Amino acid sequence: MAHTPINHPARPIYRAIGGLTGLYLLVFGVLGIIASSGNEVLAQDDTQVLGQGTNLGFSLLSALLGVLVLAGTALGRNIDVLINQWLAYALMVIGLGGLAFIRTDANIFNFSIITVMVVLGVSLVLLMVGMYGKVGSEEEAEAFHKARLVL
Repeated sequence: MAHTPINHPARPIYRAIGGLTGLYLLVFGVLGIIASSGNEVLAQDDTQVLGQGTNLGFSLLSALLGVLVLAGTALGRNIDVLINQWLAYALMVIGLGGLAFIRTDANIFNFSIITVMVVLGVSLVLLMVGMYGKVGSEEEAEAFHKARLVL
């Protein structure tokens, strides 16, 4: 049995936090698209949005991920849990990859250290939201609580 709680009492709050995180990603992406319009998609220049280094490619990716998180939040019923958890893991990989290549020519998303910290922070928030937003029947919730008591 998974250790993800079912029908957590604070799940509406976590769902709202997930929606706000998706909204942040979307706003950052749109502002980044505006700021980097006219540049190459994977340009490595001094373009910054909200204090973070970005380029058109990362801005498009952020906007897409924001739309995915918002769509999952709107749909609910554990689709948001799945989307938030998988996107959290993907953002962790992107953030750690950005950190590894930050001062090289392989820095395709034009990351700065602030961008890495924000991406990793957003991924942790999405992971938390995904872990506490699971919804299930009363029988599933009761089985989860009984299994937790045995441990």
